[in-house]
Amino acid sequence: MEPFFPPRRLLLGPGPSMVHRRVLHALATPLVGHLDPAFLGLMTDVQALLRLIFSTSNHMTIALSGTGSAGMEAAVVNIVEPGDAVVVGVNGVFGTRLATVVERCGGKAIRLEVPWGQVIEPEMIATTLQRSSPVKAVVLVHAETSTGAWQPLKPIGALCRQYNALLIVDAVTSLGGIPVEVDQWGIDVCYSATQKCLSCPPGLAPLTLSERARAVIKHRRVPCHSWYLDLSLIADYWTEHNRAYHHTAPISMVYALREALRLIEEEGLPARFARHQLNSRALLAGLMALDLDPLPPPNQRLPTLICVTVPAHIEEASVRSQLLERFGIEIGGGLGPLKGKVWRIGLMGESSTEANVLTLLNAIEEIGIRSGWVSTPGAALQAAAHIYSGGR
Repeated sequence: MEPFFPPRRLLLGPGPSMVHRRVLHALATPLVGHLDPAFLGLMTDVQALLRLIFSTSNHMTIALSGTGSAGMEAAVVNIVEPGDAVVVGVNGVFGTRLATVVERCGGKAIRLEVPWGQVIEPEMIATTLQRSSPVKAVVLVHAETSTGAWQPLKPIGALCRQYNALLIVDAVTSLGGIPVEVDQWGIDVCYSATQKCLSCPPGLAPLTLSERARAVIKHRRVPCHSWYLDLSLIADYWTEHNRAYHHTAPISMVYALREALRLIEEEGLPARFARHQLNSRALLAGLMALDLDPLPPPNQRLPTLICVTVPAHIEEASVRSQLLERFGIEIGGGLGPLKGKVWRIGLMGESSTEANVLTLLNAIEEIGIRSGWVSTPGAALQAAAHIYSGGR
C-alpha cells in the first residue's frame, strides 16, 4: 500500500479550518507520558490560555478528550438527570441534537423552535421559564453551524439566575472568532471544538464550568451515566496540583492546541474578532453581488460561518464539486431541510483571510460565467475590494 499524500485543499467549509504550520509542527513533537511532569505543566498552560479565550476565571477549564460532539454530550449528561426539565433552543441541526441528548439522559426537553436561520429571542426564553418553572437548565447554540445564525446571549444569563436555572452554551463555531464572554454573560457550562475558529485539528473539546455548575454535578442524585465523560472524575486529572490519572490524554493534540492558543494570544482577541468581521463583510458583499443572499436576517449573521441561499437556477452541488475538483476549494452544502438550498462557507481562524475571500469569489465567478448565471464578470471581486478599501 502506498503512502497517503492528501491533495492540496483550501478549507472554507463549516470545518475543519486551515491549520498554521506552527500547529502542524507541534503535532510532530516527540511524545512524553501523559503523567510526565513536563506534560502536566503543558496542561496548565493550556488551561490558562483557554481561560483567556473563554473570558473566564473558572477553575474547571479544560480540553476534553474528544471532538466537539463529546463536549456537547459531556455538557448535558453531567448536568441533566432523569426527570429534569431543560429548555432547548432549536433553530438548526445542533439545537435539535442537544434536545435529543437531553431526552437520552431522561430529561424533559422543552423545545423553543423557530425557523432555521432565525435566533431564539430572550422574550421567548423568559416566557418559557416563567411558565415551566422549575427548569434545570437553558441550552442554546451560540453559533448555529447549520444556518449561520448568531444567537444573542447577554441578557439570558441573568434570566437563568432569576429562575435558578443553569445556562449551557454551544460555542463550537464561535470560540476564538467572535466574543464569548463566559463570566460577564453568566454562562455556566460552555464547550467548543478545536477544528473551527481555533484552527487546530479535530480531537479536543475545550470546556469550562462555573462554580454553580460544579455544585450541581457534585450533588447529583444519581451518578453520571457516562464514565468517560464524567466531569467529576475528569476534574481530578485537570486539577493543577496532584493530578490523578483518568485516561490517556491525546498528547500530540494537546501540544497542537497549546500552539494554536498561543497564536491567538499573539494576535490578540480584539484584532482577531475584527479580522473575522472584515473578511465576512467582504465575502458577503461579493456573494450578494452574485444574487446569493444570506439566510439569517441582518444583525444575526455569523462572521465565522456564512450561510447563503442558492437560487433554483444554480446547480449548487455541481458548483461545490467544481470548486473542489478544479480549484481545490471546499465549501459546505445545506443540512436537513436546507439540503440543496444553501452554501455554508467557513471563514474561521486561519481560513479567514483576504486572499482566501478573493480566491473563492474569483472561482465562483468563473464557474458562474461558464455556466451562464454570472452576467457581470468581476462584480463580486469589485464588491469585496470596495469593503477592503474602506467602503461600507
